[in-house]
Amino acid sequence: MNGRTALRWSGYVGFAIAFAVACAFLSNWQFDRNAWRDAQLDLIAANYDAEPVPLADVVPIGGTFDAGDEWHPIILEGEYLAEQTLLVRNRAHGGTSAFEVLVPFQTDDGRVMIVDRGWLPPAEDSPDPAAVPAPPSGKTTVIVRLRPGEQLPSSGRSAPEGQVPTIHLPLIGETIGAEEFIDEAYGLMVSEDPAVTPVPQALSSPSEDPGPYLSYAIQWILFAVMGFAFIWYMIRTEIRYRREDAEEAAGGESAASARRRRADARRDRDMQDEDALVDELTPG
Repeated sequence: MNGRTALRWSGYVGFAIAFAVACAFLSNWQFDRNAWRDAQLDLIAANYDAEPVPLADVVPIGGTFDAGDEWHPIILEGEYLAEQTLLVRNRAHGGTSAFEVLVPFQTDDGRVMIVDRGWLPPAEDSPDPAAVPAPPSGKTTVIVRLRPGEQLPSSGRSAPEGQVPTIHLPLIGETIGAEEFIDEAYGLMVSEDPAVTPVPQALSSPSEDPGPYLSYAIQWILFAVMGFAFIWYMIRTEIRYRREDAEEAAGGESAASARRRRADARRDRDMQDEDALVDELTPG
């Protein structure tokens, strides 16, 4: 093996190692995503159908929202501030760019929490909903499931008056100007007492799909192994060709003519295989 061949093979191996490192990074990222998704599913399983508890038991006055309480049902007692209703635009429901209806709810302890009462499709002749159903008036008991607020859109998009681009609670708190506003969590409506009709369409339950992350992680590992296997095949093939060239050169045949002869032989075999296939397919 000469120096040029050794350098080329080293390049092959170096490329395989670099490819394997990239695959390992991507595989680890997918494993992290899978662990994050597993934690989400565990949280849903633990909290989603739990017994509702008063708001103060989960988010005490002056306290903060614990991420481990996401999806937990809580009981709100007080009244809706219906005149400060907001719509969240561009929500994916029912195959449309729907709207979610956010209504501030003032509890008996004076705090204000946003309640997401459900979603509405745009009207047939307008990009906005045809009508927004009103919540119950006066003293109301609402059961909601807790969710953390969302980030502002990275695109910087805004929304018309009476609407917001996302459920970004600090922005909503500024918009409605409520004192003692809970800006770390909001509630997805489960039920209202007294019940009213009509109501926005109910939001879907969270998906229990674990996602493709684990299979993607395993695929990246297989790609890394395949990279080394391909480099091994290339080097093994080159070694075989060099050995054949050396043997034929020892017998008086040049390497170039030996390569041409092997190529011709491969073409002849291919033609024979094609002829045999045609004969099989041709009726007698």
